[in-house]
Amino acid sequence: MSLPPNAQFSHTGFAVRDLERMIAFYNRVLGLVVSDRGPYYKGGEIVFMSRSVNEHHQIVLASGRDDHLHASTINQLSFRVDTLEDLQTFHARLRAQGVDEYAPRNHGNAWSIYFADPEGNRIELYAPSPWHVRQPFGQPLDLSQPAATIRATTYSMIAGQPGFSSREDWENRFGQQLAAASVATGSH
Repeated sequence: MSLPPNAQFSHTGFAVRDLERMIAFYNRVLGLVVSDRGPYYKGGEIVFMSRSVNEHHQIVLASGRDDHLHASTINQLSFRVDTLEDLQTFHARLRAQGVDEYAPRNHGNAWSIYFADPEGNRIELYAPSPWHVRQPFGQPLDLSQPAATIRATTYSMIAGQPGFSSREDWENRFGQQLAAASVATGSH
């Protein structure tokens, strides 16, 4: 079997007990800035943080960690692929490898596949889209459709949503937010 398309580790998500305390910590200690936040489909709230205009989020904080469980706090491990077509190649590879419990999602700003490794750890493979829409956002995704159809469907789905813009416009706005945060904290 040939090597799969390039997939680079991109971000991780944590299940947390005290969301505001964790946001403050990652902001104060690592300089991460909130890029989006909203209701979490599992209940509570989800927060996306980054220090890069090229990455919508480098850390995801999801409320709802049970105080009594000693299970891992890792919500997911995420790998960025270069293109939607690469994601479709992975989709076919997952099916060929017998991975039958996976969930393709259209986030508007990215297309993703979520699946579990053999011990139940959640993995995400994703390709960025050319647009931004306020997160969290998620709709089912049919990766068997042609890539051009997926792109057109995504655009029509998100064009009227709050926070819709091109990825470039979002990167410029978030870059200004990062610069302002850097000035406010005295970091560079």
